[in-house]
Amino acid sequence: MDCTEARRLLHAYLDAELDMADTLAVEQHLQTCPACLEIYNNYQALQTAIKTNSLYFQAPEMLQKRIRTSVRKANQAAFVARVTSWSGLSVAAVLIFALLLSLWGFTRFWPNSSGGNSLAQEVLASHVRSLMANHLVDVPSSNQHTVKPWFNGKLDFSPPVVDLTAQGFTLIGGRLDYLDNQPVAALVYKRREHIINLFIWPSAQNIGSETDTNTPQGYHLLHWTKSGLTYWAASDLNLNELQQFVRLIQDST
Repeated sequence: MDCTEARRLLHAYLDAELDMADTLAVEQHLQTCPACLEIYNNYQALQTAIKTNSLYFQAPEMLQKRIRTSVRKANQAAFVARVTSWSGLSVAAVLIFALLLSLWGFTRFWPNSSGGNSLAQEVLASHVRSLMANHLVDVPSSNQHTVKPWFNGKLDFSPPVVDLTAQGFTLIGGRLDYLDNQPVAALVYKRREHIINLFIWPSAQNIGSETDTNTPQGYHLLHWTKSGLTYWAASDLNLNELQQFVRLIQDST
């Protein structure tokens, strides 16, 4: 082994990382080469010096206390943030569970022996689902001339879209829904903080007066047909105001 090869392996030899053959070769070279032995001794002295305490800085007691206090506060803040985050998720989970339980109670205790009640269940389920899924509208707009054309090509009829903003019922948009085994138009209005879903689809019947279906969950469903179209209005708005909304729709269609 020459000096070049030996010096290349000195660090590994010093750290005992060489295999048996290379270790013996380096040791034999160091026994016969004073220059390489001096380099090895310097490496060994440097390694020993690095391991001594003289190169370590002992932080003052005051600095140690400040660091420990900062770390403790950071850990507490992180813990509070995690708890707050989980609390928010817990509240949201409870609200969603309550809505699901409410809907389950509706389907469990509201008789469904007749076709009318079965359809009423569908209407209420669609209304509640639109509130839970945060998908009230496909076309968000308070302009009836924007909402009505949006349904072109999506339905085989043209739903009447009435602007009742002046009467206190604000149009906020429309969407497609599915009821009675067919796609239907859903127009969405708002009265203060109450959402009204107005479902519309073709019908062969013609019943001018609305029929109220009062559900166990406090929702009202008003149903009527006019000019070959079926209308269902669903909301948790009080019955008098929902009837006012229906009369305004009937007078305008």
